Parts: sequence; C-alpha cells; structure tokens
Amino acid sequence: MSAAYRQTAEWLRQRLPEVPKVAMILGTGLNGIAEKGRILVQIPYTEIPGFASSTAPSHKGNLILGELGGQKVLYLQGRFHHYEGHPFSTVVFPTRVLACLGIETLIVINASGSLREELSPGSIVMLKDHINFMGGNPIIGENDESLGERFPSLNHPYDPEYREACAAIAARAGIPMREGVYIAVTGPSLETRAECAAFASWGADLVGMSTVPEVIAARHAGMKVLAFSVVTNYSNLLHDQAHSQEEIRANADKASAWLISIITEFVSGLK
Repeated sequence: MSAAYRQTAEWLRQRLPEVPKVAMILGTGLNGIAEKGRILVQIPYTEIPGFASSTAPSHKGNLILGELGGQKVLYLQGRFHHYEGHPFSTVVFPTRVLACLGIETLIVINASGSLREELSPGSIVMLKDHINFMGGNPIIGENDESLGERFPSLNHPYDPEYREACAAIAARAGIPMREGVYIAVTGPSLETRAECAAFASWGADLVGMSTVPEVIAARHAGMKVLAFSVVTNYSNLLHDQAHSQEEIRANADKASAWLISIITEFVSGLK
C-alpha cells in the first residue's frame, strides 16, 4: 500500500504545475467551496490511480488545484466513507497521497448533526477534539515509518494556533462560530435517540460519519490539521423529524459564505 500512494503522488506531480502546502477535504453540501476561486487544474477521481469512486450525495469527486486568499490550494472535492464499503485504508488513501506530496496544512470540512440545542442548523463549529466511535483506526497494521511513528500522539489533533487564529478572524468579522467535539460513527443509518443521548453525555457536541480517519492519518504523517463542521440538522435527540438531503444541502449553503470568509483569511495569512 505504501508504494501505491507514493506512486499516486508521483503521478499527480507530473500533472500539477506546482504542489501547494495547503489542502482541503470538502464534505457533504460543501464541494462548491473549491469553485469560489480560480481553478488551475481539475482531475476526476476516476482518473487518479488508487482513488476510489465517491458515491455519497453531492460529493463531486474531483481533485482541484485552485487559488484562495492569494495562495494555491489543493482541494479534494468529496471524500470516501467507510459506510460506502471502503476499508479505512481506502478512506485515507488521498490523505496519505497528500502527505507524500508534501502538504503541510490540511483543512477538513464536514456536515454534521447537532447534539446541542444551541448548535442550530446552519451553525459553523470549529473542531477542538473528537471521539472515534467507528470501530477501527486507519493506522492499524504494519506502520509506514517514513510517514510517521507507530504511536502518534493525538493530544492536539486540531492545531491550537490555527484554532486561535480562526477564532480571532471570526470575532473580527462578527461571524458566529463555536468550538466543539465531534464524534464519528460508521453510518449509514442515522443514530438512535439512545445513541445520541449517550454521545452527548460523553461530551460530544456533533455527530457525523467522516473526518476522524483522515485526521488520524494526517496527524500520523505530521500534518497540521484544522477542521470545521457545518451543522446541517439537529440529531434526533432534539427532534423526531425525518431528514432530507435537500434540507442538509440548504443548511450547508447557509453557512458556506461565512465559512469561506474565515478560511480565505486564514489561508492568506499562512507562510
């Protein structure tokens, strides 16, 4: 597997005019962020060696080299999920390719359900920690020492300096943004009320089906990570209505302008 993601990184080097230091993984309803700036190169996942096909709704499945805040950014327009039937090695394959390319900063964006009444749909939450409840870990198995150590620390999975910088940006702009803890589950069935009550009692604020494997792989490889969650619905701990993809996309759209503003200023300040 290590040879595979190194080969894919080399394949991409031959097709990108340059490799930036910043990459973003864009989740449900938020793929359009990659299209807000100038697009320099766009490659469908189906053409990239080792990449799976993304089957999740609204995940466009493109790797894009674009510009944001005066910086070049490599976007992953959509991700792979364990619930699609992919092993964790496939879920994090793009993240490991990014590491082999020399990406230093990874920004991860997802859609989530809220476990707290004050985190209403349309809210932006910057992740400060997570709980892995997915029943697996992407670095189980033989360790690739060239990527990272056998037992990487996750004391600070989300970079404290990055979080402080983004909190200051949001405050200056008057953008309401909170910090929270995200719990990752496998899905694809949505959570029961009892599960949500348990998650909230453990200290989780948000629940979703992604992000944590990629963050673990990124931190294992030494990347600095920043992550945002857009609340697209209340979990059924707080109501008993059925959710629709239309509702989820509408709430993602509601927050995307604010989120783009925060990320653009943050990226522009990176050295």
